[in-house]
Amino acid sequence: MPRLDALRGLAMLWMTLFHFGFDLNHAGLIRQDFYRDPFWTWQRTAIVSLFLLCAGLGQAVAVAQGQRWPRFWKRWAQVAGCALLVSLGSWWMFPRSYISFGVLHGMALMLLLLRWAGPRLPGWALLGLALLALAAPQLWQHAFFDSRWTNWVGLVTRKPVTEDYVPLLPWLGVMLLGFALGRAWLARQRVLQGGIAAPLRPLAWLGGWSLSYYMLHQPVLLGLLYLYQRLI
Repeated sequence: MPRLDALRGLAMLWMTLFHFGFDLNHAGLIRQDFYRDPFWTWQRTAIVSLFLLCAGLGQAVAVAQGQRWPRFWKRWAQVAGCALLVSLGSWWMFPRSYISFGVLHGMALMLLLLRWAGPRLPGWALLGLALLALAAPQLWQHAFFDSRWTNWVGLVTRKPVTEDYVPLLPWLGVMLLGFALGRAWLARQRVLQGGIAAPLRPLAWLGGWSLSYYMLHQPVLLGLLYLYQRLI
């Protein structure tokens, strides 16, 4: 659906600008605190939220269109495989803070849960579970979940030292909201359906290649920065 693809493309573009700033900072060309400055931390939260909201919307569309399990598993394997590559690449660049459960890791797990439970639950149950997932880390934490092997749950007492961290809780709540909204909008045949204005078509094209773009944009940005530093 072009409108959903355009929304996903917007998330990709915003992410690229954010990562470009992060890379400039890592290269020493600017001085920003990406880990504590609200200007950057809130942007990260918004970008991840938009990603997962789009993922939930996309699953609602897939279910409505009768997507079969083999096609789901093919896409899921791509996401999970890319998550593994992200872990390996980040371990090479940031051995002390490599990504063990970032956005793709979280998405792979959430997609499994959503695809199994989402079609079976009524709208009110989806919304209730979404709110519970969003609130859970604020309501209860335990030191058991602070290790790298268990922090994927999200009930940590302290944020782990890692370059990206998107645990099951609270982020499953965002994907559940996306699925619930998508199902409601599809039932009313509005919002997601229909065409888009010509200026937005490049965003829709970008959104249609979101996973490939996600995996390639950082190596390209880092390569360009490396060339720039070699030339100046």
